Amino acid sequence: MALSPRLDLRQTQSLVMTPQLQQAIKLLQFSTIELSAFIEQELERNPLLEREEADGPFDVTTEPVVDAADPPLLDSLPLEPPLVDEIPAAGGAGEAMDVDVDNLFTNDSAVDAVGLDGQGSWGSGGRSDFEEDESSLDHLAAGEIGLYEHLVSQINVDLTDPGDRIIALHLIEMLDEAGYLIGDLGELATRLGCPLSRVERVLTRVQGFDPAGLFARSLRECLALQLVERNRLDPAMVALLDHLEWLGRRDLPGLMRVCGVDSEDLADMIAEIKALDPKPALRFDRTMSPVVIPDVLMRRAQDGGWLIELNPETLPRVLVNTRYYATISGSTRNKDDKSYLTERFQSANWLVKSLHQRATTILKVATELVHQQEGFFRHGISALRPLVLRDIAGAIAMHESTVSRVTSNKYIATPRGIYEMKYFFTQAINSADGGDAHSAESVRHRIKVLIDAEGRDVLSDERIVEILKAESIDIARRTVAKYREAMNIASSVQRRREKSLGM
Repeated sequence: MALSPRLDLRQTQSLVMTPQLQQAIKLLQFSTIELSAFIEQELERNPLLEREEADGPFDVTTEPVVDAADPPLLDSLPLEPPLVDEIPAAGGAGEAMDVDVDNLFTNDSAVDAVGLDGQGSWGSGGRSDFEEDESSLDHLAAGEIGLYEHLVSQINVDLTDPGDRIIALHLIEMLDEAGYLIGDLGELATRLGCPLSRVERVLTRVQGFDPAGLFARSLRECLALQLVERNRLDPAMVALLDHLEWLGRRDLPGLMRVCGVDSEDLADMIAEIKALDPKPALRFDRTMSPVVIPDVLMRRAQDGGWLIELNPETLPRVLVNTRYYATISGSTRNKDDKSYLTERFQSANWLVKSLHQRATTILKVATELVHQQEGFFRHGISALRPLVLRDIAGAIAMHESTVSRVTSNKYIATPRGIYEMKYFFTQAINSADGGDAHSAESVRHRIKVLIDAEGRDVLSDERIVEILKAESIDIARRTVAKYREAMNIASSVQRRREKSLGM
């Protein structure tokens, strides 16, 4: 068979990641600091962009007023609907929670119609970035890692329970610059709506973080934590820590007597104490935690519901100077100059619209997140609902990747504190009767309550499973054992032995 050239017509579909779409995705996942840095770069590069200067608070619900007789000086994006949303009290109309803004943005002069979330066009995963300089903004805060980042990374690895993570984040905020815990744990428990015993349990967990000695409430506890890590906290060392003031006044005979050691052993013990770090946090950057400016503000509404609004302090005040564009383009004769001005004008318009799309998407996700986790805001950690990205994405008709980008590095200020949105996602445990699923956190809390309330009759893991199933919580015995061990609760055999000994 002879080979000959021929022409074939084929129709195919492909997703083209335009630079504008790449930028839209990056804008959505930017934190407040990263977005501010990006806007500064755009203001320097694009002569048609201007920063809106305002002496008073920024009103996100209105457009700038211009004289109708003159051409518009600044082409501002009409922010409709207002970037404020409200969740009515229980029993209110659910439709009021959503923002009537389509997640599809079209800029005819700049890009083809492409959804910000890529719904219907690409997979459920998706990279966090589509450019090679993936860490370009990470270098803005170059330098050694701070204590806050160091501890948060350990929280994300060591604490799987979202409620425990929230408590641990609050404990980090209670550290002074030396690494000591200041503040009242009882007040924290009240604020989060959880038992004091749970806060103390989480404190015990974070006291095992690196470096040893953090989260101590006294010098003695700080040194003891470091000795525990070195496996050197024996009874003699405990006695020495209990009489540190004697060491300060160099009462060596008294220390030898209370510690039950001779002079040589005491000298070795004192050398070990001197080798410890009484201020373990000072080896890190002095900045304990970054200044967090919440992207979303949440407060109670008059009807008992919640009012959700974007923080006007974090909204970029960027406008397009159309008068300057009209003046320059009218006097430009060079083809390259005209092309450059057109491209800059389209880029500026598209950026302003993309920022508006980013703002409405964040508000939409935050509103649904508050609706889903309203129990936490009213009753505390024990009322956290099971929640995954798919739940939010399905409720607001967006892609899971969009929700993931919105909830990362975005913070919401609530009556119970400031939280990153991603901390409200928790795994679910199925209901035995086919009803609503239960949050893993609420199940852990219930197990703890059952064990704390047991008398002489110690509950085995199998008995706890039976009690929970009677409460419509479908859980396996090994899961109960896993949760119990994670809370540092002994087995039923050990608890029965301790009770028999009167412990």
